[in-house]
Amino acid sequence: MKHAQKTALLLVIDAVGLSTLEYLLSKYPAKVKLPNLCRLGLGGIVLPEFRKRLPGAASGKAYAARISQVSATADSLVGHREMMGVIDHRTYDLFNDGFSREYLSELERRIGRKTFFNKMAGGLEAIELNAAEHERTGKPIVYASKCDPLIQLAMNEAVIPVAEQHKIADIAFALGMEMKVPMTRAIARSYIKNAQGEIIRTSNRHDAVLPIGQKTLVDILHDSAVWTVAVGKTSDLVNTAYHAKVKLNKEIFLDPSLKLRFVHPKKKDTNPFSIQGTINALQAAHTVYRPKGTFIFSNFVDTDSVYGHTRDVGGALKSLEEIDRTLPLIEKNLAKGDLLGITADHGMLHREDYGYHSNEPLPFIAYRKGSDAKLGGLKTGLLPGLADIGSVFSQYFGLHAEYKKIVKA
Repeated sequence: MKHAQKTALLLVIDAVGLSTLEYLLSKYPAKVKLPNLCRLGLGGIVLPEFRKRLPGAASGKAYAARISQVSATADSLVGHREMMGVIDHRTYDLFNDGFSREYLSELERRIGRKTFFNKMAGGLEAIELNAAEHERTGKPIVYASKCDPLIQLAMNEAVIPVAEQHKIADIAFALGMEMKVPMTRAIARSYIKNAQGEIIRTSNRHDAVLPIGQKTLVDILHDSAVWTVAVGKTSDLVNTAYHAKVKLNKEIFLDPSLKLRFVHPKKKDTNPFSIQGTINALQAAHTVYRPKGTFIFSNFVDTDSVYGHTRDVGGALKSLEEIDRTLPLIEKNLAKGDLLGITADHGMLHREDYGYHSNEPLPFIAYRKGSDAKLGGLKTGLLPGLADIGSVFSQYFGLHAEYKKIVKA
């Protein structure tokens, strides 16, 4: 049974800032097909010299703008939190030389396992170099991120159970805080090997993260009886009160009628699971009784983790094209008056050795289904940076006064 109740979806396309998109277009001579994003206005907010690469008239019914983060660090954690009203002026340094012996010795004592590697490396690089040793010994692979101030511990799900992996990450972060190691996160990087022996990182990753230290839009919505749903890694980054957390990771959960597709030839991408989870959440929002409505916060990560840090220009654009192709499936599950927002958490600067997170202009596209007026009367430009995204969503639920109080510029 359908219920007439408000539903809002904020969809984060990870690491696709506008400068990043423009760079990808400049390095990819073939045609790029993004008709649905262009219909919503994407083609009008890239720099003029790239607009001919994104043809198709905007409908004129969506809001589209360039928006810039005001927090100091370009990071998934910081970007997602700023969208929810948390502005962070702190800066963080990378762990170029790995982690201290003192820290790792105590970590090993607390988790009951030795660790090894302890170098700065890209995620796939660290796993590929060390998988055999990890699988032989059961030692977690410890490595420092090349673009974020955090510790990562890579573990095969067949060697260390997922629940233990999550506990290890929690212990690593708690110890870091106790020893005043300036990290923002500790990540359990879960992976498996398929039948061909290929390494595939799974959505069973777990982020132990810095306490937020204040209320967020998610808390305000939750406390006001708006049903809050996190899809993908959003609940790890904005780690607060959700009524539901959705992390699918098995193909059996993909509805064949939706014809969701893996972009990576070896199915290393996870976006099909996040798209399915988002559609599931939208369908539930209109069939389950939720008198104050539903807020869905989704992250599509492949443009960062699979194609961004690896500097795979073609892969990133094909992943973006697949997101674009599925947008009508998402829109089909919006009712009249529902709010859709699309943005990114940071950009991706392609250097010779790696893809690094970058602070750059980001897209903010917003659309009220069935409304002839852009945003149906909701206002933009009321709050700084990405906090203005949260402002639009707070207005939609009639909670802007409460939201405005938490944003500390």
